[in-house]
Amino acid sequence: MRVVIAEDLALLRDGLTRLLRDNGFDVVAAVDDGNALLRVIATEKPDVAIVDIRLPPTFRDEGVRAALEARRRVPDTAILVVSQYVEQTYATELLADGHGGVGYLLKDRIMDVADFVDAVRRVAAGGTALDPEVVAQLFSRGRDGPLGRLTPRELEVLGLMAEGRSNAGIARALVLTVGAVEKHIASILGKLDLPPSESDHRRVLAVLAYLQDQPPS
Repeated sequence: MRVVIAEDLALLRDGLTRLLRDNGFDVVAAVDDGNALLRVIATEKPDVAIVDIRLPPTFRDEGVRAALEARRRVPDTAILVVSQYVEQTYATELLADGHGGVGYLLKDRIMDVADFVDAVRRVAAGGTALDPEVVAQLFSRGRDGPLGRLTPRELEVLGLMAEGRSNAGIARALVLTVGAVEKHIASILGKLDLPPSESDHRRVLAVLAYLQDQPPS
């Protein structure tokens, strides 16, 4: 699997390169700004780009802007952005085109190598990887509304759904059978009046759209 990295901190850039190579990825380029990212995506056609949201020269949103432009120029490019902080606007913007192959993680998640590698693979395969902190912020709204109809277990399942986990991934995380997860998901979708979908990514979009539409509690 071919990967490009856009990260301005040399230490983190080199660390990511080694981590990914040690886990079987082919890191074909590692750059430090958005313009260089666009050039290597155009020439290398990677399976996934891992991009810091804040890149030179202003360190505001150059990374996410370059990622969105890369998706426009090369639509099949999978993008996993990383950030020091939760910035929901950027997460929403990345998901807005309705296609898969996008992710948003806090840099702290890189320390959990197994989860980080799983997120990279999931995004590269066309799925979604949304940081649990983003999901938690969305879940903090509207708990007295329809979310209040869900059982504690269903809330756990819903949180993992919103992160982009597959049924099998949810089952592993909660030590359940896949069949039990499927039953919980059917119940959740029914209680929230969400349409069922065989696509993990479309299911994520439906859940996130629902959560974002809820008024603050």
